[in-house]
Amino acid sequence: MKETEVDTTYKKWRINILIGMYVGYTAYYFTRKSLNFIAPTLLTEHLLTKETLGIMSTLFYIVYGLSKFFSGIISDKSNPRWFMGGGLIITGIVNIIFGFSTSTAMFITLWIINAYFQGWGWAPCSKLLTSWYSKSERGTWWSIQNTSHNLGGALIPVLVGAIALHYGWRYGMFIPGLVAIVCGLFVCWRLRDKPETMGLPSVGEWRHDELELKQEAASVKADTKTIIVNFILKNKAIWLLSITYIMVYIVRTSINDWSNIYLTEARGFDILTANSTLSYFEIGGFLGSLFAGWGSDFFFKGRRGPINFIFAIGVALVLFLLWTLNTSSYLVFSILYFFSGFFVFGPQMLVGIMAAEASHKDAAGAAVGFVSLFGYVGAALSGYPIAKAIEIFHWHGFFTIIFVTSLLAALCLSPFIFSKNKV
Repeated sequence: MKETEVDTTYKKWRINILIGMYVGYTAYYFTRKSLNFIAPTLLTEHLLTKETLGIMSTLFYIVYGLSKFFSGIISDKSNPRWFMGGGLIITGIVNIIFGFSTSTAMFITLWIINAYFQGWGWAPCSKLLTSWYSKSERGTWWSIQNTSHNLGGALIPVLVGAIALHYGWRYGMFIPGLVAIVCGLFVCWRLRDKPETMGLPSVGEWRHDELELKQEAASVKADTKTIIVNFILKNKAIWLLSITYIMVYIVRTSINDWSNIYLTEARGFDILTANSTLSYFEIGGFLGSLFAGWGSDFFFKGRRGPINFIFAIGVALVLFLLWTLNTSSYLVFSILYFFSGFFVFGPQMLVGIMAAEASHKDAAGAAVGFVSLFGYVGAALSGYPIAKAIEIFHWHGFFTIIFVTSLLAALCLSPFIFSKNKV
């Protein structure tokens, strides 16, 4: 293949793949968070209790975290288009069946099944972002893709809240399910595998990126077991990032999953106003992800540690304000949730990049899946344990836990500020 043809092909497919990943992962959020935003209605209609909702949340995140790790291993050896697209179609079907259900046992079972196939979403993205975009630019591209979390998270509360308010909670599951199926078909059509499978050189060779070429050179060919053991299980940086992710996800998921209930119960907001306020969390996260990724490339030359630490401190400061300000102002809470999202999605995104870049090139999905497994241990802790904390200690207990946890996340990230291994 001629050099001009290589350039044209690379440029074309990098854009197409980003579009496919972006649409796909945004839709994954539609079927992952649909329950959160019909939860107040289910509680009001006595179809679920807070305790049951907490159990469902905890089970979801445990299964989802395990799925992300094991699907990461499988996806590194699979074609991302079928893996990501197929998982999205299945989650859409599960959401639709959930909308037809009535029993608590069925709710729990379906939500566990949904959790398993939700784990098929990000691992293919990690593989594609590591294969098609090189280290010196990856922070920017990864951050763009990461904003799909926020777009999906911002659209789903308004969409589901409005549908549930006007047509009932069941349609709040049907519509996201149908959207997911359509988007899953789009993903299967739009994505491709690694550049080498299309007769292209590696991205490091194409961009003449020294940092990328070093990682490619260090990623010697090996079987899956050797890669997992030597580049993940024996990797000290991966373990520290995993511990960090526990803290980050306790904070992120607690804010995301409990804030609409907090705003309706403690601040007197109606469900649509509470959900629209929480949309600012995702809007802030959208901009925060972009700034964190671009900033790590532009200000720190591909090093993620320094800006990650700065963002973690920012999370703690905003949570302190959410905790202590005595107001029921929609404007004030919208601003605070905007900045909490801005700062929390920096570490949420950058820890994943750091894991991929600290591991083997052919284990990006597994490395991100491994730290994500720990992240969703943190997410699981934001379910039933946080529900019990709210029950016993009320909302002051809730904010105490996530504020202290945010400080612990900053402490865990501090060793990476002056790290010499370019993470």
